[in-house]
Amino acid sequence: MKNAMIFHGIGDEPQSYWIPFIKKGLEEKGYKVWTPHLPKPDDPTLSIQIPFVLENGTFSEETVMIGHSAGVALIFGVLEQLSSPVKQVIGVSGFVDVIQPVLKHIVKDFAWKKIQSNAKEFIFINSDNDPWGANDKQGRIMLNHLGGMQIIRHGDGHMGSMSYNQPYKAFPLLLQLIA
Repeated sequence: MKNAMIFHGIGDEPQSYWIPFIKKGLEEKGYKVWTPHLPKPDDPTLSIQIPFVLENGTFSEETVMIGHSAGVALIFGVLEQLSSPVKQVIGVSGFVDVIQPVLKHIVKDFAWKKIQSNAKEFIFINSDNDPWGANDKQGRIMLNHLGGMQIIRHGDGHMGSMSYNQPYKAFPLLLQLIA
């Protein structure tokens, strides 16, 4: 069965930004979609969120994992723990360096080879002007480690941020990219 998981970023929730748009579009394509409210969203810690996802998620060769912002690092942490690959990983405004001091619990030295072996396809979407620093340079770092494809959006900021008045309610490109 085709399934997808969509992970929100720091301080967000499953109803934030484009997540409902993507969820609805995937359900119309026959996907079972899980959009969890992650534990401690205002002060996320991978050591808490990874076990939550592993215990509650469903993983198979037909699984698509989508993360926004800190949700991308969460996906990497989950992929380190899996024993078989998922179909596709899409990271939107992801990062792997500590770009803000509050993110020290989100990034770590990832086991890149293990992560790479546990997804058949990686796509990274970043903007060239992300106000939080999760920009095209961060996307390039992930691409260099994992391969796949990077899409650079010009002038799209964080592709969802209340602090910067980026409601980003629809994301047709993302929906088109999902296998």
